[in-house]
Amino acid sequence: MLKALRGLFQRTPVKVKPPFYDIVCPYCFSKFQPEDVLFRATHDKEGDPEYRLQEDEELDRYRAKFNLDSAGDIEAVISPASVPEENRTYVDHVLVGIIDKHGESTRKRICPRCHNELPISAGKVPSNIISIIGATSVGKSVYMTSLIHTLQQVTAANFGAACIPMNADISRRFRTYYEEPIFEQGRMLGATQKIEKMEPFIFNFVFKDENLPPLTLVFFDVAGEGMTDRNYLDIYAAHIQNSSGILFMVDPLQIRTIRDRLLIGLGEGSGDLASRHAEPRDVIITLFENFIGHNEKSKTDIPTAIVLTKSDMLQHLKEEHGAYIDTNSNVFRNVVHAEHLDLTEFSNIDGEIRRFLEKVDRPFKDAVDVYFTNTAYFAVSALGSNPVNKQIEGVVSPVRVDEPFVWLLHKLDYIEGRDSR
Repeated sequence: MLKALRGLFQRTPVKVKPPFYDIVCPYCFSKFQPEDVLFRATHDKEGDPEYRLQEDEELDRYRAKFNLDSAGDIEAVISPASVPEENRTYVDHVLVGIIDKHGESTRKRICPRCHNELPISAGKVPSNIISIIGATSVGKSVYMTSLIHTLQQVTAANFGAACIPMNADISRRFRTYYEEPIFEQGRMLGATQKIEKMEPFIFNFVFKDENLPPLTLVFFDVAGEGMTDRNYLDIYAAHIQNSSGILFMVDPLQIRTIRDRLLIGLGEGSGDLASRHAEPRDVIITLFENFIGHNEKSKTDIPTAIVLTKSDMLQHLKEEHGAYIDTNSNVFRNVVHAEHLDLTEFSNIDGEIRRFLEKVDRPFKDAVDVYFTNTAYFAVSALGSNPVNKQIEGVVSPVRVDEPFVWLLHKLDYIEGRDSR
């Protein structure tokens, strides 16, 4: 009887949507509340010192970090505190617009720290940001390009969504400098140099189901050696720390125990290879120094997909009942997830790559186990083959390239996982 009575009062807690969400700026990754935003005026008044065109020191300071030119003289920054309450506009409890003292309205919300313009959805939905990291020559730029291309062409439709650049400039930069060279010209991208600190590529993965908030994809095309340079990483540390998910790239050619075997298997057709000096574990050490070591228990619970890149090269390791890769390995078979994460396929690839990395790079695998509490393992081929002399032979055919992203969708409660067995 008592047990039955207790059951009446022990209800499953219902998730209640908060009145607003903290905002994470997709440019500088500072976190703040919607009330803290500033606004950019939509006009200028030559006779009013406050509203004349002027330099924006905060914005220029941000741009200088990325070797970008000054923004020049632009419209004034307005603090909502200077505007009467009746001249403020709220949508879903979020401040989205103001009317300034000249009677002009603006909805251009900007970050209070870096003064870049914020997404329209900021504060209304969770700031779920996914970052991509890895050592030099791991293929982050190529993977980013292949992933976004696949999300736009295939994955979004499979999950009732659209993958949309945040603005026209990002759309143009991505198409001109990344997508067209690889997918239309069959030409490889040049290595990102450490002196090139490019602004992030920001895409919104927007669902047709209005009950699902959009997911923000923020990709820095970061020079790999920067990921092991503490001063350089300072620019990106907040980006990683405030991410909701991480894609951690690992190149098999940077693993000493199998590099020579792969080179022997490739022979004269070795193509374009990663440098020997890079070590996946070095990236973890730098991440620990910059943010993981400052967390409780010196760990991070951010969902992290460990992604073995260039999986097509593992063909040269496969053997019947081989020590490393079997001839019928899941690695070489493309899988398409639609509407949900196929837990059977995920479990197969996750288990296989965990075991593979335990054999070939135990120090890296142990470091992941120590510092990351929420991980899964994947193998992808961004191109389907290894380029030779910076040229891609045949049609670009990505393999399992979006699977880590689909897993992150599942971990962030956007989609279900179902067992196909």
